[in-house]
Amino acid sequence: MRLRAFGRLGWPVSEVGYGLWGMGGWTGSDDDESMAAIDRAITLGCTFFDTALAYGNGKSERLLGRVLAGHRDATLFVATKVPPKNMKWPALASYAASDVFPADHLRRSTETSLTNLGLTSVDLQQAHVWSDAWADDDGWQRAVDDLKRQGLIRGFGISVNRWEPANVLAALRTGLVDSVQVVYNIFDQNPEDELFPICRELGVAVIARVPFDEGSLTGAMRRGMTWPEGDWRNLYFTPEKLDATLARVEALRAEVPPGMTLPEMALRFILGNPDVSTVIPGMRRPAHVEANLAVSDDHRLAGATMAALRRHRWTRTYVVM
Repeated sequence: MRLRAFGRLGWPVSEVGYGLWGMGGWTGSDDDESMAAIDRAITLGCTFFDTALAYGNGKSERLLGRVLAGHRDATLFVATKVPPKNMKWPALASYAASDVFPADHLRRSTETSLTNLGLTSVDLQQAHVWSDAWADDDGWQRAVDDLKRQGLIRGFGISVNRWEPANVLAALRTGLVDSVQVVYNIFDQNPEDELFPICRELGVAVIARVPFDEGSLTGAMRRGMTWPEGDWRNLYFTPEKLDATLARVEALRAEVPPGMTLPEMALRFILGNPDVSTVIPGMRRPAHVEANLAVSDDHRLAGATMAALRRHRWTRTYVVM
């Protein structure tokens, strides 16, 4: 497993990390299989694990905590997130900062997450939504400073709204934000325009999320697919959006190098950008872990392939939860 420095914090994190959203609430998840997958990832050298209090109301945190208890001697980095107090996704500038991230809410959420994880300190606490309208708010700034000084968190990050990668630049300028988590994949290349350069300038770590576009870039989706009631993918992939997405996936297949799979290419595209500190594919089965972590090697996509993939950039503006 190849390691990268986590921004100015300097943590040596695995360039392929682990996203735990799916095991917290997606349909089709099995708790024992999820924990076996986490355990297998640790064995294979994965050191960065990203969860959130909102994932299954703390379920993914608790599953991770149970596995961590058996690996106390390993150097692992745990990131979690504070949900918005008003429980509204995505964040809107019209919401008052005091309704989303008041200081007492940030602290209580952190304490709850620490209990779920079985830890006394978490490496990275993150705001699960964001609007830069709150960048100058004293409430969240004071809370973050207090949590760091008291040792409850080592670093603080922001998970930006989907398809709004520039809606965090003012917050980064405060100096309180150590990392940013952003949707970045073959389709969603917009973070390269404004976000990545300022992260590079300030030493802010970049966590690339949704590397497979919620599953479309695995190549396993088909037209007409639906998911059980309550599964959020029914909202993300409405019939019209699914058809539009799959048309782009089909066009992308022509770019896959011989001997490589579509999801492997998707991960290698992200890892080809040195601004990325770690990418966090969702993995609920050991087989997924083995396939995704195997991409962390000395091989990089050829320049011609990278150039071809840049032509598949897709600027999307519709908002989903």
